[in-house]
Amino acid sequence: MERTRLYIARHGQVTNYNEYRYNGHNDVDITETGHEQMHKLAEFISEPIAAVYSSDLIRSHKGGKIIADKHDVPHHSSEKLRELSLGRWEGLTREEAHEKYPEESHISFLDLATERLKGGESFIDLQARILPEVKAILDKHKGETVFMLLHGLVNRVILCNAMGTGIENFFTIEQDFGCVNIIDYFHDGITVVKMANGGPNQTITKPLLY
Repeated sequence: MERTRLYIARHGQVTNYNEYRYNGHNDVDITETGHEQMHKLAEFISEPIAAVYSSDLIRSHKGGKIIADKHDVPHHSSEKLRELSLGRWEGLTREEAHEKYPEESHISFLDLATERLKGGESFIDLQARILPEVKAILDKHKGETVFMLLHGLVNRVILCNAMGTGIENFFTIEQDFGCVNIIDYFHDGITVVKMANGGPNQTITKPLLY
C-alpha cells in the first residue's frame, strides 16, 4: 500500500521567547538553543526524505535550511505556510495589546476560532490557507517522505485535520519549540504515527502563538 509520510516540526526557540509577545507574521530569529534544537531534529530523521518545506519567516526558514542541508535535499519556503496572523497585536504582549486596543480586550484565543483581530486571521482563515498548500505538497511527493518545519498553530491545523477533529480542539494539542510529529497518508486513510509535545533542550512551553 502506497504511503506518503509527513514529518511536521515546530521551529526552534525564538529570541523573544521569555517576553510573551505575539509574533504571528512578525519576523523574529531563533536563539542558540533554537539552533541546537534544529540540529537535533536533523539528526532525529533516520529515513530518506525528498524535500524540506518551511514558511518564509526566519524562525521557520532557518530551521528548514539546517535540516535540508543536513540531508542534502531541496528546501522550499512559502509565505502560505506562515503562522496565524494576529494583525495589529503582532509584536505586542497581551497587556500591551489590551492597553493599546481596549476595544479588542474581550477577545480570547478561543474566540479566534471564528473572530479576527483587526488586520488578522481567524482559525478558519488559517485552515483555508494551510490545508490546500499541504495537500499540494503531499500530492507532489506521493509515495515519498517530506519534512515541514512550521509553526505552533500551523502544526495544530494539520494535526487536527489528520485526526478529524474540529478547530475548537486546537489548544488541546501542545507544540513546543523543536517538537516533531509524524503522519502517514494512504489512499484510504490517515494515521498519526507520532505526536510529540516536548522538543530537545526544551526551556519553555508558553505562550501558544510564537
